[in-house]
Amino acid sequence: MQLSREELLESYRVMRTIRDFEERVHEEFSSGGIPGFVHLYSGEEASAAGICQHLSDKDAIASTHRGHGHCIAKGCDVREMMLEIYGRGEGLCGGKGGSMHIADLSKGMMGANGIVGGGPPLICGAALTAKYKKTGGVAIAFVGDGGSNQGTTFESYNLAKVWDLPVIFVVEDNGYAEATSSKWSVGGTQTDRATGFGMPSVAVDGHDFFAVHDAAGEVIERARNGGGPSLMHVKLNRFFGHFEGDAMTYRAEGEVARLREEKDSLKIFRAHVTKEDLLSNDEMDKVDQDVAKLIDDSVKESEKAAPPHFDKLETDVYVTY
Repeated sequence: MQLSREELLESYRVMRTIRDFEERVHEEFSSGGIPGFVHLYSGEEASAAGICQHLSDKDAIASTHRGHGHCIAKGCDVREMMLEIYGRGEGLCGGKGGSMHIADLSKGMMGANGIVGGGPPLICGAALTAKYKKTGGVAIAFVGDGGSNQGTTFESYNLAKVWDLPVIFVVEDNGYAEATSSKWSVGGTQTDRATGFGMPSVAVDGHDFFAVHDAAGEVIERARNGGGPSLMHVKLNRFFGHFEGDAMTYRAEGEVARLREEKDSLKIFRAHVTKEDLLSNDEMDKVDQDVAKLIDDSVKESEKAAPPHFDKLETDVYVTY
């Protein structure tokens, strides 16, 4: 699937924004500036970027506890995201959701979720709405390898197939469910599981933006055209621990350094587009500079911004239909 120069630059911008956002959140959390808990997406950028480039605001995604990358790729405002993670009143969710519940329904981002396997049932509801209203929208549930073992996920596979919903289940297999290796915690393969429910599936290298983008384009088009649900098994790696503060004693010595050197999706993207003369290093360097300023400005503003006022305590708790 051929991408224009503008689309390639936008794809790189999304990945660079995710990387810089997460690396800066790591620094700020480590220094005590950010309240609550955060789970970082660094290393997994090509998955969110490659999939979400096919989507518009009419399409819905449901994320995991590791949701910042999906938010950015779906078009959520980076400044308001940072304010939210700092717990500020001007944040994307009024400073009351924080990292694990960050959402923007106007962008079709149904939210990060602290419940492992909590997204797939929600996304089936979004897909049913799209089908019933004939919007042409699709719905995507991101789950990790740990979440792929949850009963809620299996039930959603079955429901999506029985109701023939426009759903794509994306299993982002980063190798560890917290500290448990997916090599022995997952029975069979993710694609075998899809076959058991009568769904088509594809396994893809999640470090390669172009591989993810091509595979996502196929399954999303099929869903839009009434072809029902599919599963993508995206194999990738995270550069940080399961959570900030994780000592990662379950990982081999030098594992993360090797991954950063050999499996960095941004380096792989740069190498491909420069070799094929699709983009220049100067063009991508300019993106790097712009993103760095955006992240820096967002942090500075968040540090000075006010928390939610007490009169907002009981707002956004219930929805009236």
